[in-house]
Amino acid sequence: MWKRLPFRLRGYLITMTGVLLLSPDALLVKDTTVDVATFMFWRGLLLGGVLLLIAAARYRERLPAAIRACGPAALWCPLAFAASAWAFVAANRLTSAGNVLVMLNLAPLAAGLIGMLLFGQRLRRQTWVVIAVCIAGASLMAVGEVGQGSLLGLAVALIVPLSIAINTTVASAQRGSGRRGLDTTVILPLGCLAMLLPAAVMGGARLPEGDDLQRLLLMGAFLPLAYFLIQTGARYLPGAEVSLVMLLETLVGTLLVWWWVGEVPTALAFAGGGMIVVAMLASSLRDLYRQRRKAAEGAPDTRRLRDEAAEASLERGEPAPSVGERH
Repeated sequence: MWKRLPFRLRGYLITMTGVLLLSPDALLVKDTTVDVATFMFWRGLLLGGVLLLIAAARYRERLPAAIRACGPAALWCPLAFAASAWAFVAANRLTSAGNVLVMLNLAPLAAGLIGMLLFGQRLRRQTWVVIAVCIAGASLMAVGEVGQGSLLGLAVALIVPLSIAINTTVASAQRGSGRRGLDTTVILPLGCLAMLLPAAVMGGARLPEGDDLQRLLLMGAFLPLAYFLIQTGARYLPGAEVSLVMLLETLVGTLLVWWWVGEVPTALAFAGGGMIVVAMLASSLRDLYRQRRKAAEGAPDTRRLRDEAAEASLERGEPAPSVGERH
């Protein structure tokens, strides 16, 4: 059943699941009282520990080789991953969660431009249209939020979408076998190390108390799977489309903060969030309809043919054949 789904739809489903798991992140940041350094130390420690266990269980003795295979991504993705985490947490302490979440609307545009200019990735016209609609929706959400926090918080929040764009685009540009990109989930623990070390130097290596510790442990329970799925989504989709799906966090995260902390979104926020959901749902349904129509007309499944050719080459010990532009 899973393998019969359109390739792009699989990427959307994987990434959407990860983003939904990530959505309570802003709520946890807002609902803890520890300083940023302590929060980041435990974030890096818990997240990195679980992700390292996942990578070790999947690759065993092949893990060092899998990390080396990532090439330049083994440097850029962890640094961007750590930068986005630091900026996200710091910005949430300086301004409203809504301000931080709506800044994510810049991530798809930045990722699309980085992918096009640096990696030659071509995005479909449909994707650019969805990006435009989602940016418009997120901008509506921003109208009612701007002014509720400091300018410094907004400036720090701008680092988040740029870092996300760099991580997702670099990850999606790494070639793997078949149509899927290279597995860059194995280098996420390096990003957690880049979170943890500065936090330790800043005095964050101490045990939080009571409710704060419970919330940090809860974060360590679901965030690893969230980031694992989002990074896996970059194997199926261009970085711009992964960043596009992450706009769902703008809507879901804002609603969660409203429900728990009491930061009430405006009417425009609801309207903008609705635009994001409708645009992404319509795009996914259109892809599914187009794939089924092609199958009904007897068009060959080029994806499956290319994947089978790549797997056969690998079994013979030959390099995987070129599959052209996967995006």
